Amino acid sequence: MVPVSVITGFLGSGKTTLLQRLLAHPSMGETAVLINEYGEVGLDHLLLRKVDEDIVLLNSGCLCCMMRSDLVDSLDDLWTRRDAGSVPPFNRVVIETTGLADPAPIIHTLMTDASLISHYVPVGLVATVDATLGERQLDEHSEAIKQAAMADRLVVTKTDLESATNEDLLRTRLARLNPTASIFASTLTCCPTPDELFDAQPFSAVVQTRDVERWLQEERISPAGHDHEHRAHSHDDRINSFCLTAQAPLDWQCFVAWLQILLAARGEQLLRVKGILHVIGRTKPVVIHGVQHVFYPPTELDTWPEEARPSCIVFITRDLTRSAVERSFARVIAESAQARSLPTAP
Repeated sequence: MVPVSVITGFLGSGKTTLLQRLLAHPSMGETAVLINEYGEVGLDHLLLRKVDEDIVLLNSGCLCCMMRSDLVDSLDDLWTRRDAGSVPPFNRVVIETTGLADPAPIIHTLMTDASLISHYVPVGLVATVDATLGERQLDEHSEAIKQAAMADRLVVTKTDLESATNEDLLRTRLARLNPTASIFASTLTCCPTPDELFDAQPFSAVVQTRDVERWLQEERISPAGHDHEHRAHSHDDRINSFCLTAQAPLDWQCFVAWLQILLAARGEQLLRVKGILHVIGRTKPVVIHGVQHVFYPPTELDTWPEEARPSCIVFITRDLTRSAVERSFARVIAESAQARSLPTAP
C-alpha cells in the first residue's frame, strides 16, 4: 500500500512554492507527485530527464506527473506503469490540488474507489494559508475555510513578509477553526520537511498515543457542556469544532447505531471526526476516524493517553452545531448506562 498525501490551499497561498522546495529535498526520492500543470510550478532547475509526454524524473528521484485526466485514471495509469517498469518504483504519492478545489471529493475517492484502495491509502491533507492574505481569504472564500478546516497539517506561508503579531492572530484563528491540525511556518528560506508534512499514519490506523493527546487539548477544544465557540468571522460561522465526552464506558452497538444514523442524516456536514472511546468489555481504547460519510474500521491503541479514561469525540463540522449532535449523543450515554446495569452472562 502506497501512502497518498494531498496538498491544498487557496489561490496564491504558496502551495506551489512549498511543493517546489519539497521536491528538491533528498527525502522526496521515490515519491510520485501529481500536479495540474508543470507551468504552474517552477520545475526547470529540478528536471533530470523527460520520461514521456506526461512524466518527468527529477534530480531528487521524484516522478512528477501531469494530471490531465480524472484522478482515478491518473493513479491507475501510474500504478500500471510502475508494474510494467516504465517508471521507477515509488513509495509515496503527493497530489497538489487547484486553488479552488474542495478537498473532500479527493479524499472520498482515495478512501472508497475500488480500483485505488488495493494499492493506495490516504494518510493526510496539508493546507497552505497565506500569512498576509489568509485572514481576508478566510473571510471571503468558503473554499479557503473548508481547506483549512479539513487539514491534518496547516502551513502558514510567507511568514517573513508579515508581522509576528498578525501571524499569531492568524494562527489563533486557524487553531480555533481546526483544533486537531499541526501548524507550521514557511518562508522562502525555511519550510517544513517532507517527513513533517507527509510522514503520517493512514486515516484507517491512527496508532500514536501522542496524536490522540494532541486532538484532545482542552485549551483548544471545548468539551461538552462548556461553550467556547468563537464566531468573529463570516465564513467561520459555518464551521464548528467541538468535543463530546462520556465519562463511563459506552456500549459499542449503541454507539455504532448512533454513528450510522448521524452519517446518513448529516454526513456532508461532518468535515472531520476523530475519537477515542472507552468501550464496555474492552481494556484498550478504541480509535475512530472519518471524513464526511466515510469511516475506516476502528483500531485500538496499546495504552490510554492519560490515567482518566473518558470517551472523547472531536468534531469539525459545517452548518452543524454541537448542541444538535450532543442531544442525540445523550441517548447513547443513557443506553450505555442501561447496558452496563444488565447482569453479565455466566
